[in-house]
This record gives sequence, C-alpha cells and structure tokens, in this order.
Amino acid sequence: MKIVIPGGTGQVGTVLARVFHADGHKVVVLGRSPEKQIWRTARWDGKTLGDWAEEIDGSDVVINLAGRSVNCRYNDENQRQMMDSRVDSTRVVGEAIAKAVNPPKIWLQASTATIYAHRFDAPNDDVTGIIGGHEADAPDTWNFSIDVATAWEKTANDAVTPKTRKVLMRSAMTMSPDRGGIFDVMLSLVRKGLGGTAASGKQYISWIHDQDFIRSVYWLIEHEELSGPINLSSPNPLPNREFMRIFREASGTRFGLPAMEWQLAIGAFFMRTETELILKSRRVVPKLLTDSGFEFDFPDWNDACRNLYSRWRKIND
Repeated sequence: MKIVIPGGTGQVGTVLARVFHADGHKVVVLGRSPEKQIWRTARWDGKTLGDWAEEIDGSDVVINLAGRSVNCRYNDENQRQMMDSRVDSTRVVGEAIAKAVNPPKIWLQASTATIYAHRFDAPNDDVTGIIGGHEADAPDTWNFSIDVATAWEKTANDAVTPKTRKVLMRSAMTMSPDRGGIFDVMLSLVRKGLGGTAASGKQYISWIHDQDFIRSVYWLIEHEELSGPINLSSPNPLPNREFMRIFREASGTRFGLPAMEWQLAIGAFFMRTETELILKSRRVVPKLLTDSGFEFDFPDWNDACRNLYSRWRKIND
C-alpha cells in the first residue's frame, strides 16, 4: 500500500511510519519542516494545496495527524494555533482527496478522546458516549478542548469525498517507549518521585498501548464496514490513583509524592501546560472496534506498563 501521513512527524506518526515502512509499504510523511527519514518525506504548509497533493492522488490510505500540540498554556495565541492547525489541515486534506483522480480508499482522520464529557459514573463509548462541553463544573479551557475536537471532526465530515471512506480516530493517549513520548515524560516524573496520586485520584485515565494502536489502525484499514467516529483506547481505563500505583511498581519506584489540585496548577504553570491533561476524567472505552472482532494484546495497564518499561530500558540502557 501507499500510505500518506500528513502531520506525521510527531511521536504517533513516527510510530506508524516506522512499522508501515518495516512491513514493506510505501510511506510518505508530510511536514512543515520534515527531517530526513528512511521513509519518504515531503513539505507542506498544512493549509493550502500544493505539489504535496500529488502524493495523495493514487495513494491507498491517508492518515491525517496534523495539529499543534495541546501540551501548552491555553493563551489566546496557542488556542488560535491549536484550532487553526487542525481545521485548516483537515480542510485541505479533504480538498486534496476530492481533487484526486484516483482518491484513497480510506481517510483516517485524527480526533481525540477528549471530545467526551468529564465523568465518573459510566464510561464513554463511541455509540452512547456523551460529548462534553456542557458540564457545569468544567473550566473554560476544558470547554475549549471540546470546541477544537468538534470543529476538527465537523471539518472532516463536511469534506465531500464520496469514493473515500472516512474514520475519525478518537484516540486516547498512545503509550510507546520512544524518547519524548507521553510514557517517557510520565516515567521521568515517576522516577523522580513525582508519580503520586493527582488531586483526588478518582479521575479516569484512558490510554492505548502502541502495539494495539498500530494493530487497530491496520484493522480500520482492512474492515470496510467501519466508518465515522471510532474510539481507539484500551477497554480498561482506570483511576489516576491506580494508574500511578502500577506505574511506580512497574518501574521499581517505591515512593510517589501526591499533589493537591493547587499544587498541580502551580506545576502546570511552570511546565507551561494545563492541568486538564491530569484532572479531566477521560473514561473512554472502545465499542465499535471490539464489536467488529478486534482483540487487544494489552487490554490491562498492568501488563502494558511492564512491557513498555522493559522496552524503554532497552532503548535507554
């Protein structure tokens, strides 16, 4: 297959490109300033049609991952960039597919599990899950994240691509052992003794092991009956308190300093990020994926964390 990955220069895109290339597929990653890789790269600006669109014409799969990182302070300029980078890139990918003489069979469009409501009472699946943005106690920054996610998905849905199946990947945190990834950053805090319970510890953490993420993407490509919003997450999210306890045990760290909400706010300020990433309860589960027959290799955080830590040590030893 020829697989084009706009915005594929980050952690998730690199994880996918590496595996696709190793499996013998023709991979093209589009980026604003792409570094040289063992797979092909091409330059784009993420908002206007250009020569890069020729890569999409005749391709089999397009996986759009473009979007400014949400790991930042939500000031006006960063909010503008988060919104525009997602909406503009999705719009122009849709234009390139619509213009193609031989459009791809499937367009996998990045979305996020953050689109769902902050809740503790029940999990959000991709059939009955509650879209967030109306919770009485949600801060404005949380509601902004919902606005970004819904605008992102609406732009993809508005694209007229009748010959191309569209899937909106509502992904949880993809955990891989790669340097600079989410697992690596969290492990650094855990090993420093900062991996204790955050606030009440009741808020749920949704995640997916990188190998299951890769397998689920292949599954979506192969199963033509699947379209629309699909949750890509482990079937077993768990509360922060339990998640961090397992993290400490897997890494051999005995102590984790707990943090109150006000302490997290101070830490997030100095780390130039937002507490939403820690405090929002993301209790997300896959339904359409598992109902179609997909089986997770790492459904539980206990086994997943130990596997990731073992692989992390091989990279860093």
